Amino acid sequence: MRIHITGASGSGTSTLSLALATALNGTHLDADDYFWLPTSPPFTTQRDSAERLAQLLRDLRAHRVTVVAGSVAGWGAELEDSFDLIVFLYLDATTRLERLRQREAQRFGHANPAFLEWAAQYDTGTLPGRSLPRQRDWLAARSCRCMELSSEVPVNQLVATVLQSLPKRPPYGTQAFGDAAARARLHCEGAGSTSARSIQNRCASSASHSRTSTIAGPGCAVVTNE
Repeated sequence: MRIHITGASGSGTSTLSLALATALNGTHLDADDYFWLPTSPPFTTQRDSAERLAQLLRDLRAHRVTVVAGSVAGWGAELEDSFDLIVFLYLDATTRLERLRQREAQRFGHANPAFLEWAAQYDTGTLPGRSLPRQRDWLAARSCRCMELSSEVPVNQLVATVLQSLPKRPPYGTQAFGDAAARARLHCEGAGSTSARSIQNRCASSASHSRTSTIAGPGCAVVTNE
């Protein structure tokens, strides 16, 4: 089972990916670790495109259940069309940029103005790289199922919503669906003492208010939690 969590920088893709991998007893991978060479300061030198693709495919084949965070658009069809589910996270620009400022300050002592400028234009796509219009187009070309979720929702509820979309008897692991929901309760922030059953019930309730959209094209149904 391969799941891809994508969205704008600062939308929470890494947080959800790690929490979901924990709930599924799987492996969490981050596309940035393959896209960038390890340098100091980080994120300054890109890895060769063929090398990064080969490395990520190798690691995907090494694990039965994998959740990949970030963006792999343009990496190659062998990877891009290998996922069983793609989850697209969206968060309004104001909240997202504030998250990025805090994150960058914690990591590096300050926020890079050029990076924040690039991140701020995500919704319009006026600069090269990841953007909402380009990610919409990329989702439209996918043949697997896609879910669009709001990052304003607590991560434990996002995990439970994704778990609800998976088969009740998954072929991708040895644990039952209920065990995965229980792990989500134990490992996701904000779960507190809430039972796994109540998490599932909340998701079932919110699913009844979800709408299905065709924004990702006929091959990739999008479920939103708005």
